[in-house]
Amino acid sequence: MKKKLLGLVACAATLALSGALLAGCAGSGSNDEAADNNAASTDKTTLTVGFDQSYPPYGFVGDDGKYTGFDLDLAQAVCDKNGWSFEATPIDWDAKDALLSQGNINCIWNGFTMEGREDGYTFSDPYMLNEQVVVVKAGSDISDFAGLSGKTVMTQVDSAALDVLEGDQAEVAATFKGGAAQTIGDYNNAFMQLDSGMIDAVACDLSIAQYQISANPGKYVQLETPLSTEHYAVGFKKGNTELANQVTETLKQLDADGTVKKLCEKYASYGISYDNWVLGK
Repeated sequence: MKKKLLGLVACAATLALSGALLAGCAGSGSNDEAADNNAASTDKTTLTVGFDQSYPPYGFVGDDGKYTGFDLDLAQAVCDKNGWSFEATPIDWDAKDALLSQGNINCIWNGFTMEGREDGYTFSDPYMLNEQVVVVKAGSDISDFAGLSGKTVMTQVDSAALDVLEGDQAEVAATFKGGAAQTIGDYNNAFMQLDSGMIDAVACDLSIAQYQISANPGKYVQLETPLSTEHYAVGFKKGNTELANQVTETLKQLDADGTVKKLCEKYASYGISYDNWVLGK
């Protein structure tokens, strides 16, 4: 009898130990699964967009103090579509290359002209038509490029307009006062100087001109002939083809489902037009 009782006790102890081991294994599996989930969330793509916060309507500070703009909304929509995190990072425009190279941002999305920059970046497909134009005050005697001779013309440092004035339109720029365009850190201040009479003209992107003309009725006019015609695209670090292609394909999807047109309508009063959208058309 004692032997039987001892046998039963031993069996019970064995079963208890086995149960504990099984429970331990189950607990270990749960912990592994949680770790996997944490790793998956850590691996989630973050689109860190470098933009000029003084570049309406593509990127600027809204009346509520928050960053807003057509390109930022477009970038947010791309992230939402892909399940990515979105981070808008205001930058000094002339520091954009260093920030991209160092990984502080992983794209430049801010009315970014691709022509002439192809060797320095990997670009998405172009999505918006753009031009470089000249804006003067209403009532000015300047009506064409010849009228800019001896005048003070300003543009943003490291801008597409400056590239054009130092390249294809260098002969025009040579007629400006001082033999070249003056530069400034942002277009808002350039237009403040134009308004005050400190300068005679601003060379800028079509979108900037349309925004300033729309926001200040009767104050500015745009010269009819553009300095150049070009396109906007999203710029990535050279070689980051995978992310560039993902953004391109997502933009096509957003155009197909009507999101792009709605955003163009949202910013229509700022000079954005769906007619200038080129991707997928």
